[in-house]
Amino acid sequence: MEQWALYIPSGVKVQNELFNGFGKRELLQSVAGSLFGGVVAAVIWICSANVAFTVVAVLTGIFGSVMMCTKDLNNQSVVDQVGNMIRFAKSQQIYPYRALSEWGE
Repeated sequence: MEQWALYIPSGVKVQNELFNGFGKRELLQSVAGSLFGGVVAAVIWICSANVAFTVVAVLTGIFGSVMMCTKDLNNQSVVDQVGNMIRFAKSQQIYPYRALSEWGE
């Protein structure tokens, strides 16, 4: 009797990635986060006119957005986890029920 072996590869990615855990979708999210960081840095520049603090704010926005969008081994990023927590908080948390007698008395 011939044995049929099924080989299921692990770790196969659906989309191409620029580096491990960072693909096109994460790149777009990081660009949006970096733009937000740039706006914050512009506000800091307008308020303080401090070049060093503004440059640190820009670089923190860029690196922070890339780090928050990079997926881990469980295919979850910080942005995904925050979205899941918000979705869970919006879902129904109260489960109405009637307490009946345990023995049917």
